[in-house]
Amino acid sequence: MQRAKLLPLIVACALFMENTDSTVIATSLPMIAKSLGEDPIALKLALTSYLVSLAVFIPISGWMADRFGARSVFRAALCVFMLGSVLCALSSSLAAFVGARFIQGMGGAMMVPVGRLVILRSVSKAEMVSALAYLTVPALVGPVVGPPLGGFITTYFDWRWIFFINIPIGVVGIVLSSLFFEDVREEDVAPLDLRGFVLSAFGFAALMLGLASGGRHMVPASVSYGCMAGGALALVAYWFHARRVPYPVLDLSLFRIPTFRIGVIGGSIFRTGIGAIPFLLPLMLQLGFGLDPLQSGLITFASAAGALLMKTLAKSILAQYGFRRVLVFNALVGSAFLAASGLFTPATPHAVMLSVLLIGGCFRSLQFTGINALSYSDVSNREMSSATSLSSVAQQLSLSMGVTIGAFALEGVNAFHGGRALAAGDFWPAFVIVGLISASSALWMAQLAPDAGAEVSGHSPVSKRKLTAEAIADQKPLD
Repeated sequence: MQRAKLLPLIVACALFMENTDSTVIATSLPMIAKSLGEDPIALKLALTSYLVSLAVFIPISGWMADRFGARSVFRAALCVFMLGSVLCALSSSLAAFVGARFIQGMGGAMMVPVGRLVILRSVSKAEMVSALAYLTVPALVGPVVGPPLGGFITTYFDWRWIFFINIPIGVVGIVLSSLFFEDVREEDVAPLDLRGFVLSAFGFAALMLGLASGGRHMVPASVSYGCMAGGALALVAYWFHARRVPYPVLDLSLFRIPTFRIGVIGGSIFRTGIGAIPFLLPLMLQLGFGLDPLQSGLITFASAAGALLMKTLAKSILAQYGFRRVLVFNALVGSAFLAASGLFTPATPHAVMLSVLLIGGCFRSLQFTGINALSYSDVSNREMSSATSLSSVAQQLSLSMGVTIGAFALEGVNAFHGGRALAAGDFWPAFVIVGLISASSALWMAQLAPDAGAEVSGHSPVSKRKLTAEAIADQKPLD
């Protein structure tokens, strides 16, 4: 059991570094733009280049781990991410900064999927929920710690220190992974699907670039729409290609597994709505309510506290009620709390905001733990690397979609109000829209069988318990 706790905490070094880094940068973009002599809107290209890099390289993360060993690839990914961090800190132009963020994305694309693969191949099915619960803690804490940390560093020190703080965290991850990771790999590795890699790389890169730049005035609208159309066509071409080759870079046949299909698709829909929170909530608190980045970060920290609290209860709740009941109920309640954030006003007491975010964080945390465990519950060790790659790509696309939908909704409402400066009243429709999107994931979760993922959750449906009890009773000798 100690191993089920130790491995996720090691991978958490990478996950915390990646998640904190992204949110810190979002908070500090205006100061970085001023330092580089650029318009703050142009700095959105730095965020886009990171997402594009993730989309390009995540699909081959599983193959890299199988071919060269998960421990070796994980350590190399940490080194690449740290190199990108140093180059970001040393950048003196927009082009250099965007290029450095692309290098960071190369490391990030390998760190988390490969780290998750190490965990999934090293722990038993019964330990999977606990292991993934520990792993998701930094993913929930990082985006909340990031804004106040970025505001503090940028205000009292220099924005370049945002990237230098990644170095000690990365070094710790390298040392611990060298000591405790097994260099798990497959003995018989299929050749890399180079054509499929090119199609998926272009498809995801173009699609995500179009989504990230749409409505942000970063590039002309025709370019954004062209990227989305070209990316979609490339992905359709990849779908036909993947059906004809024996070892596609993204194995779409995994969707034949009901728990994986529902976990990835339903989880992506839920994550789309939740993915808008880091974009909408800080903007509402800062631009709508007039709070500074540090004040807004201290309020949003409540959701992380709720998430941490739920980590101690997730396994017992899933064992008691099973995946289907928990995921359907959580999708609806968690989405309701997401939409409720749009009811905040500048006059709302901070205690009320903290309470809503705290409780909402609990439900979202349980949902993500359940979705992650469900998705891999029926995946064999042989298919695990392909499953982690496909799942990670879906996560990136859904998060990008969440930001895009949230931004479009916000801009649409603002335009309806006359295109004036963003005000508090512009935000509630966006929260309602993304909340409804997340709630619709319950339709997918309801398709689960009552005993879906029972080996992982430890849940035994009532009907099965009754049958077992009757079978035992039938075997008792008559008095």
